[in-house]
This record gives sequence, structure tokens and C-alpha cells, in this order.
Amino acid sequence: MNAPVTSFDAVAVKILPPVARFNLRIASADLAVASKAIGLTLPTKIGQGVQNADRGAYCLGPDEWLLHVAEADQQAIVAAFDKARAKTPHSLVVISDREMTIGINGPAAAELLSVACPLDLSRIPVGGAKRTVFDYAQVVLIRDSEDAFRLEVWRSFVPHVQGLLQIATRELAIGL
Repeated sequence: MNAPVTSFDAVAVKILPPVARFNLRIASADLAVASKAIGLTLPTKIGQGVQNADRGAYCLGPDEWLLHVAEADQQAIVAAFDKARAKTPHSLVVISDREMTIGINGPAAAELLSVACPLDLSRIPVGGAKRTVFDYAQVVLIRDSEDAFRLEVWRSFVPHVQGLLQIATRELAIGL
């Protein structure tokens, strides 16, 4: 499943293996409880992300986080947040099956993404994440390194996004 979708010397695009993902809504005053439940200190600034091994947390809004853990840990995270709910109100929604992740890596990764993403990608720090669009598909864009990104795409939009990335990759290959 993670074989390249398309690539040339300067960029590779591939579907990444599945992860357990959650949308968490919680008051910022209760972040310590959520951090304990996931085993990772949640970032407090919109656009920030943190990662440790197979866990990641990305602040998407003043009270909203995208959480990633290994698929095998999904039930344990749900149980930890269920336990916390008794004293700390929050909403944890499992969105694992709703989205797929497309990895874009290589020196031309930012250039490739810029064909359909309106953000100034140079302003997204390594480790950061932003909710945005890719063409008309809502995505979350995560920057893993200077030349490595992940697009969290709703499953129904993956064929459209993949198609655009394949066309743009071919055009970049001709132009570089």
C-alpha cells in the first residue's frame, strides 16, 4: 500500500500505511489530562505539532487537536479518554477510517504541493500542521522535514488528490 504512486528524482508521492487518528476537542485548561491520556505533551499553539515514536499531536484550532497513534493502540487511547471523561469534558472522535495519508518527499516536495495548495509552505515549520485545501479537497498538511510532507485526505477525495499530484509530478519532471 505504500508503494510510490508517482515519482521522479526530485519527489516521490506515496500512500502511507494506516494509523489510528482522532479528532480531539478539549478546553486548553484541560490539556494536562489529554496529554496524560495519549502519553504525549499536546502542543498549545495553533499550527504546532509534536511527535514521539509512533504518536503525534497537531493543534488545529484553539480547542482542537489531530492525534495519531499506531493502529494497534487505538482502543487503548479510546479507553484512556473514556476514563478521563468522568472528570474532564471533551470530545474524542475516531476518524481512522475517514482519512488516508499521502506522503510527499524530496527536494521538489514544496513545489509540487504549491500547484494546488494556497499556503505559503515556507511558513510552515518542520513539525507543524495546518488545515487547508488541496484544490477543493480539505486536507491537513503536516511538515515532517524541510522536504517531507504528509497530506491527511478524506478517503473520498484521495483519487482526486492523487490524480492532481500525478499530473503535477509529470509536469515538474519535464520542467526540472
